[in-house]
Amino acid sequence: MMKEYIMALDQGTTSSRCILFDHVGKIVTMAQKEFTQIYPQPGWVQMNIDEFLNITVECMKKTVDAIKGKGYSPSDIAAVMGDGI
Repeated sequence: MMKEYIMALDQGTTSSRCILFDHVGKIVTMAQKEFTQIYPQPGWVQMNIDEFLNITVECMKKTVDAIKGKGYSPSDIAAVMGDGI
């Protein structure tokens, strides 16, 4: 049986996003959450790596929960891709 989904992680400047695409490239569900930015001095920006990781995992869990509600499981995810990780 063909795996149904591709999970894409997008780590931006202000938020983490997780998008699930189906086998034809249609967005099935998406979760996004902003993280705190820290400005130690002008022109610099940092983030708390623990918060960054926790938010990323939270977004992943939300997208997986969405497919579970449709009768699918995490094993129906064929691949996880990342951008900016």
